[in-house]
Amino acid sequence: MGGKQLGFSDYELTTAKKQTKREKFLSEMEVVVPWQALIDLIEPHYPKASKKGGRPPYPLATMLRIHLLQQWYSLSDPAMEEALIEVPTMRRFAGIELISDRIPDETTILTFRHLLEKHGLGEQIFEVVKAHLSARGMTMRQGTIVDATLIAAPSSTKNKEGKRDPEMHQTKKGNQWYFGMKVHAGVDKDSGLIHSVVVTAANVHDLTPVAELLHGDEEVVYGDAGYQGIAKRPEMAGKATEFRVAIRPGKRRALPDTPDGKLQDLIETAKAHIRSKVEHPFRVIKQQFGFQKTRLRGLAKNRCKINVMAALSNLFQARRHLLATV
Repeated sequence: MGGKQLGFSDYELTTAKKQTKREKFLSEMEVVVPWQALIDLIEPHYPKASKKGGRPPYPLATMLRIHLLQQWYSLSDPAMEEALIEVPTMRRFAGIELISDRIPDETTILTFRHLLEKHGLGEQIFEVVKAHLSARGMTMRQGTIVDATLIAAPSSTKNKEGKRDPEMHQTKKGNQWYFGMKVHAGVDKDSGLIHSVVVTAANVHDLTPVAELLHGDEEVVYGDAGYQGIAKRPEMAGKATEFRVAIRPGKRRALPDTPDGKLQDLIETAKAHIRSKVEHPFRVIKQQFGFQKTRLRGLAKNRCKINVMAALSNLFQARRHLLATV
């Protein structure tokens, strides 16, 4: 796409004020995101300027940057438009000059998201980022931690259809009921980076999509007690993988106070220590990026979003390594 060269990190601040957290974060993301590879991925699907004249489309680079800003700061389409008007840091990152450039409105921002959803580009963005990390020495091969986390969906029926999202379901965790969807992830045991992600309704058992979370070359797979029975599933037949799954909490509490019982407890502690790495990407997505409740209806739209967020979580977690290799 044509247009001026974007570059947030090259932008000189006009005052000598201390760099804000947002400025620091965006200057790091400027460096670690593989911009050109993502633009090359999306460009074949992006509208071209009409030869008959009329208003040309916004530069693809600008729309991609705006979409990523939305994910990082958990902004709706209207809130993103307002932020571009009100927040100079975000405007600069998107490559927009307030005086000379049009600011994309919420409909334009929505249209770009629909473009990604229509062409399955969320999943492809995730793959491009994985390839980018692999090329920089961050391979994810030896062992996998599998886990799932719940994302709530609005339970209100105050909408056009007058009902809850039919693709979301409720499930019970502990003594509490949740309505929404479940994000299943396969995470590398060494780097803590996501290599596989599956999105289902909340009532789907953790074991159901587990085969999709393994890349096939694992020597060992870790999981919490919800994955008991994984080795007996037909899709695991013939695999030389070792499964290190936590025993159920009640069974662990009942371990005898003997040398064997104490050894078993130490083994469970060691497994839990390794498994804890799976919580890091979930924390980034839910706490750092603020994705705790769905704003979009249907699993397909949320699947696209989750794949983009998994890619951004990986870049965020790998940022120090990536910045060191620039």
